[in-house]
Amino acid sequence: MQLGMVGLGRMGSNLVRRLLPAGHECVVFDGDRGPVDELAAEGAMGAGSLDELVVKLDKPRAVWIMVPAGRIAATWRSGWRPVT
Repeated sequence: MQLGMVGLGRMGSNLVRRLLPAGHECVVFDGDRGPVDELAAEGAMGAGSLDELVVKLDKPRAVWIMVPAGRIAATWRSGWRPVT
């Protein structure tokens, strides 16, 4: 299974670390490039932007969004747009 993970804090990055050894392909993105690079070194496919994450995922796309509730989630949602 291929999965996009947005938000690589404690929960998001650990979920990816559990999915990779189980044979899942993970495309990862975070506002901080550090966790993206760390997970790419562990076998995930890094993305430098949300647009790049979308391009790297096969259709139908599955994206897990793991960002904190509140202001951060509202900021993320303001930049979302439909993709085809």
